[in-house]
Amino acid sequence: MATANQPTSGNGDFEKIDASFQITVRDHVHRAMRSAIISGRFQPGQKINERKLAEQFGVSTTPIKEALRQLETEGLVEALARRGVVIRFSSSWAEEMILARAALESMIAHLAAKRIDENGREELRAIANRMKEATASGDADSLITLNETFHDHIHRSSQCGYLAKLIERQQFYDASIRRVIHLDPTERQKALNEHVAIADAIAAGDADRAERTMRDHVVRSGDTYLSIVFKKQGEI
Repeated sequence: MATANQPTSGNGDFEKIDASFQITVRDHVHRAMRSAIISGRFQPGQKINERKLAEQFGVSTTPIKEALRQLETEGLVEALARRGVVIRFSSSWAEEMILARAALESMIAHLAAKRIDENGREELRAIANRMKEATASGDADSLITLNETFHDHIHRSSQCGYLAKLIERQQFYDASIRRVIHLDPTERQKALNEHVAIADAIAAGDADRAERTMRDHVVRSGDTYLSIVFKKQGEI
């Protein structure tokens, strides 16, 4: 199987769908395809073979077509006349996703600092403390889970329905990329320091600092993602 920074020349080598999944076939295909695209397993401009994908997933071409239409609305693929569906995602597209996510996450953090209650503050500090323990032990799997818990808690504390919905399309990590990042001790410590600073700002009710530290964190971690997937160095 290809690594995160070595896209395959095929369609991603997907496994057949387990009938026990409680999501629709289309949603499963969409999630799997989206993860493969944003982790660099396809080349920009590469044509998608719908029949081959259907064989790999063990489904008809109908949910494949539906998933591809959904991916097209997200800007990750494009249906071209006489060429079929091709990959649109590239390093420049990823940069825009990262900056969009930084803008949304920073505003959510800003509002969380204004709207969080005392119980929310205590839970945020508790999550940050668990992150410290996982960082010290090098537990990458726990850090992946805690990272999601941390940001989800901030989203809930912000009471932002609209912004939280918008941010769903700006998620550019998958589990394999997160694991690569969290296995690096230097990266783990940087991420911890940033998460603690974000938690401190929100708990203190400092909306401007929360906004600034969140944006800096998303942009820097996004730059790390780009360096892994596209071997792209430097600041966004």
